[in-house]
Amino acid sequence: MVPLSEIIGKVSAYHPGANIDLISKAYVYASQMHDGQSRKSGDPYFIHPSQVARIIAEMKLDTASVCAALLHDVVEDTAATNDDIEKLFGAEVSFLVDGVTKLGRVNFSSKEDQQAESFRKMLVAMARDIRVLMVKLADRLDNMRTLEHMKVDSQERIAQETLDIFAPLAGRLGMAWLKNELETLCFQYLKPETFNDLQRKSKKLARDRDKFIQDVTRRLESMLIERGFSVEVTGRIKYPYSIYRKMMQSGCDFEQVHDFGAFRVITETVSDCYAALGVVHSQWTPVPGRFKDYIALPKPNMYQSLHTTVLGPGHRRIEVQIRTREMHQIAERGIAAHWKYKEGESGMDERDAARFTWLRQLMEFQKDVHDPAEFLESVKVDLFHDEVFVFTPKGDVKVFPRGATPLDFAYAIHSDIGHHCTGARVNDAIVPLRHQLHNGDTIEIIGSEHQRPSKDWLDFVVTGRARSRIRAFLRNEQHQRSISLGKEILERAMRRESLSYSKLVKSGEINKVAEKLRTGTAEELFSRLGYGKLAPLQVLDVVKPERRAEKESSEAGGHADLEHEHHPSKRHEHHDGIQIGGIEDVLVRFGRCCNPIPGDAVIGWITRGRGVTVHRRECQKAMTLDPERRVAVTWSGQSKSEMPARIRVICSDRPGILKDVSHVFTDTGLNIIGATVTTSKSGQADNIFQFSIDDVSKLRVLIRNILKVSGVQDVHRL
Repeated sequence: MVPLSEIIGKVSAYHPGANIDLISKAYVYASQMHDGQSRKSGDPYFIHPSQVARIIAEMKLDTASVCAALLHDVVEDTAATNDDIEKLFGAEVSFLVDGVTKLGRVNFSSKEDQQAESFRKMLVAMARDIRVLMVKLADRLDNMRTLEHMKVDSQERIAQETLDIFAPLAGRLGMAWLKNELETLCFQYLKPETFNDLQRKSKKLARDRDKFIQDVTRRLESMLIERGFSVEVTGRIKYPYSIYRKMMQSGCDFEQVHDFGAFRVITETVSDCYAALGVVHSQWTPVPGRFKDYIALPKPNMYQSLHTTVLGPGHRRIEVQIRTREMHQIAERGIAAHWKYKEGESGMDERDAARFTWLRQLMEFQKDVHDPAEFLESVKVDLFHDEVFVFTPKGDVKVFPRGATPLDFAYAIHSDIGHHCTGARVNDAIVPLRHQLHNGDTIEIIGSEHQRPSKDWLDFVVTGRARSRIRAFLRNEQHQRSISLGKEILERAMRRESLSYSKLVKSGEINKVAEKLRTGTAEELFSRLGYGKLAPLQVLDVVKPERRAEKESSEAGGHADLEHEHHPSKRHEHHDGIQIGGIEDVLVRFGRCCNPIPGDAVIGWITRGRGVTVHRRECQKAMTLDPERRVAVTWSGQSKSEMPARIRVICSDRPGILKDVSHVFTDTGLNIIGATVTTSKSGQADNIFQFSIDDVSKLRVLIRNILKVSGVQDVHRL
């Protein structure tokens, strides 16, 4: 447990005007509220909030942030309420605590929806006050540091969420140290064998590499000081996850990663940065295409530096970063370096806060996307990318994810411009919609009134904004088509019963029918008919009640063919182990795009004429489907259906490695039914294995055990 004196000492050192009494009060209150609670390790629970408060103090944040760190779990895990926090500690602390608190007391259809809605809530709060995110990141960092006490499945789930969401968010805040530590911890839990293998190999080469780092640092410092520069030069080995990512991107083994070292030059002025770059390039050959000027074009998180890769001593690639002392402080501490302390107020000034346009964009985006899974998927895409800087015809700079297209650019300007985009002029040359933008491009959009979004566009746009706008347009079109189809279906059914459809609509009786069937409006009734979520016979039973009475008497104890809409709680179990809420007697199919396995989180979509198609919740194709056709599906407890699955195994091309991998399949009780193997000149093999499996937990065991095979670098499900 972190002593109160240590927290107060850290805060007082950088913020002499801090309200120490309030911090002390929060410390005592949180300690009392968590009294008797334990963590998974068996330690007293209050150790966690006290550690989070220490991290916040190390970030040098204000009094309210330190108090929120101490209190961040009391509303969720104790009898305390937000009103209690506000009365005792004020509205500011209460707001921060509420923003960090998960939505643990709200019922969701799945853990995935709960995760997405918790993140959405945090996003809304952090758009109003960035300190919400700072406390949440400190909370996640301490949880990752103590993750060894969790079950393996929980470790993997939390680590993956951290890698997808929180590490990129730390990067977006410019907090490189936090991003690197989170990524290293995630790597350790997601791919433990690969992590340990890299650690072992690094230790073997540590002496040679340390000597190389020291030699290059001395030479770099000498060449600059001799020319009159006042500089500070440091060198370091890249982080394990950074090396692993380089191996995956380049398709090479650890021994073939040459640019494992990064060197930093700290200068006095901006002009010295460019002059020092000239010296480095005159002494060592620059690698073409590996120079980036983040001083002239800063990253959205305020990061500024010159980056270049050169062929250094021994003809080995080295990365050199050149920046001023102020730039270095921002690069290391990110947004925390911009924190100001004034009498009676705390936070960033408006100029610094204005630089975080990506936060406002995420805030705007969350208003438009109502489906939790789609929202979270899009946020992951927008957060986890390298930037491309492009220009409008007027010279304004726009930042997009790498791989962005003219369509992404068009939707970033306005939805209507995106909807009607037919192409673009990039650097005065006409390019197609699929064209990928590059740094420095100048883009002018070409449009037509007759153009409409196509489903194919979703195959190449990359920004969440573009995806959500295209999906919304396509869904609206589908909705309108379903309404038209529903009207036709009902009109035909009524004609067969010698009933007047036009009279039903013109008299307004259709609204009463909709009310009895609990569809809300007549339009929604037609939509459900069109989608197949409602049968025309159900409508006829309401329009002509005597018809149902006749049918029931003739069936003599039989049952209706279709479950009524107003009994949604009843579930029907199918032979394939899938339970469907509210709908019976429908065909169940499984999406070949994602191949769900029993135990996967799944969701179903009604497909007219083809029953219900079941997809994994994270399936990219399912994201494009209309949420109105969604139906809740679950695996039954007795499900033992074998489903097809595929995994990709990246490994070194050593003799006998395929035999070792196939033994893992055998030991897990699985049979390989197909395999493709591709080898590269770099000595790496890319293998895809096909097999059948009846439980997703077996798949996790399989992947973990394959990762233990010597020479295996990466395993993931396809």
